[in-house]
Amino acid sequence: MRTARVSPASRRKLISLAAVSAAVLSGVALVGPASATESADRAPAAQAAASQVEAAPGETAERLIVGYKSSAPEAKSNSAASADAEAKGKEAGEELDFQRRLGTGAALVDLGEDLSAKDVSDVIAEYQADPQVSYVVPDRLNTPQADPNDTEYSKQWDLFEATAGMNVPGAWSTSTGSGVTVAVIDTGYVTHSDLAANIVGGYDFISDTAVSVDGNGRDSNPADPGDWYNANECGAGIPASDSSWHGTHVAGTIAAVTNNSKGIAGIAHGAKISPVRVLGKCGGYDSDIIDAITWASGGTVSGVPANSNVAKVINMSLGGSGSCTSATQSAINAAVNRGTTVVVAAGNSNANAANYSPASCSNVITVAATNRSGSRASYSNYGSIVDIAAPGGQTSTGTANGILSTLNSGAKTPSTENYEYYQGTSMATPHIAGLAALLKSANTSLTPAQIESAIKTNARALPGTCSGGCGAGLADATKTVAAVSGGGGGTPSGTTFSSTAAVSIPDAGSAVESPITVSGISGNAPSALQVTVDITHTYRGDLVLDLVAPDGSTYRLKSSSTSDSADNVKTTYSVNASSETANGTWKLRVQDVAAQDTGTVNSWKLTF
Repeated sequence: MRTARVSPASRRKLISLAAVSAAVLSGVALVGPASATESADRAPAAQAAASQVEAAPGETAERLIVGYKSSAPEAKSNSAASADAEAKGKEAGEELDFQRRLGTGAALVDLGEDLSAKDVSDVIAEYQADPQVSYVVPDRLNTPQADPNDTEYSKQWDLFEATAGMNVPGAWSTSTGSGVTVAVIDTGYVTHSDLAANIVGGYDFISDTAVSVDGNGRDSNPADPGDWYNANECGAGIPASDSSWHGTHVAGTIAAVTNNSKGIAGIAHGAKISPVRVLGKCGGYDSDIIDAITWASGGTVSGVPANSNVAKVINMSLGGSGSCTSATQSAINAAVNRGTTVVVAAGNSNANAANYSPASCSNVITVAATNRSGSRASYSNYGSIVDIAAPGGQTSTGTANGILSTLNSGAKTPSTENYEYYQGTSMATPHIAGLAALLKSANTSLTPAQIESAIKTNARALPGTCSGGCGAGLADATKTVAAVSGGGGGTPSGTTFSSTAAVSIPDAGSAVESPITVSGISGNAPSALQVTVDITHTYRGDLVLDLVAPDGSTYRLKSSSTSDSADNVKTTYSVNASSETANGTWKLRVQDVAAQDTGTVNSWKLTF
């Protein structure tokens, strides 16, 4: 886990708040560049105040995020916000600089250079005294939530092992995440052939060139140039570190290409990944993360083009110490209101997650990490704020006990692609983001709250132990997907089971079959069982289609026809299957009975 960032010597000095008076701080926390995130109270008492300051003695900050009440001119006008910053600075005897408007509407204000703790205290007091200010919080630094380790062994125990795996393969016959985009708000993406087919457009939100490494500010290229740093560059006593390629590792767990005869399997391998870059050298700022959350979920950010790949799931394997600020909470609330599920890391400090952010924010799914025996990993944060646990790995007894995913071998800049074991709540979080994508794909009507509830309700008891609290238990992908798609016990009619595995149809050859396993439906199938078929074929008249019941009985859906020359079969058939037991393996049987044409079964589903 990365430690707190302190600006390189070439940049301005970060201002210590150790001497800021308790009266001004009101006992809440103004947190500057911090150690990697875990979490804090979801609804700190101080956040109920009309005008808020969130600060902690001994922390550092160089910029403030100022939220204005909606009725204030500064909430809508950049010139008004700039004028207000100038006025506040004059009152405090300093020169403040309005930087930009965040996607939430808050103002980013630069504190200037070489301010003393007393100077910072005066600025905060000026904002706090303004009745038009809703909150004032630091622009904190966040860092990746993972500890990288070397690889030796390629089994993904985290997906399928009976003891502590997440029971993922059983969900794939129903959902692979197709149609869902997951935004990975992280270090960006370094090209990897086991992931490239599932990457869609993202964005680089790093505005500070000292952090970005790529030599420029915000742009449409989320490529990861590397986040290495020299000894002491990110703080006195902090040793040098190679590039982590953290975002690529996270993305591979979610949606690495599967059934391609190489590499690893992604949990939601039918989904797409939108890389959104916010972490660079020594970390990344809240302000950039807030805009990334806004944009990824379909909101508007000034100066940034509209997002054409709006995410229904956001993964944030990042964070810093201190409670969730009002600025970050505002962005998360807006994203969830747009229908985006936000999944965050609990953090790697073996501490109460209630003291870290964004893990402590409301409206998120906070994820703790388990090891290969199913106990809480020794580094993982814990507490009542945690919602769920997922495999994060523990490499003290061998690298094979970590989480294997896509990476790059470059120590500083990109080199050759490879795979490595990492451990951390950063690795647990994409397991849940991938599961959220499976759920959203299986049932598109699900809200973020319903997705969170389904994951927690269908978790299984933690196989090992968790001192301090690990939420509802260990997530179970198969059980959860079945529950939202109609596979849960006692489900009503209208539930759907589907297969998205492509099956080739040979020319004038033997019949091929595509299976769907149905479970949790009481009694027999309905008298109007709906069979929806999507087949691509160059002459569909050659095709004969049958539905095969679990006991082997067949129901003809379509006969061959010499007069039917259309290309595709995309239709729904109704079958009286009331004599058949619903539960079991149903099959779609397809045969091409004439020469010269081939095709593919793209997908099919049963609706009870």
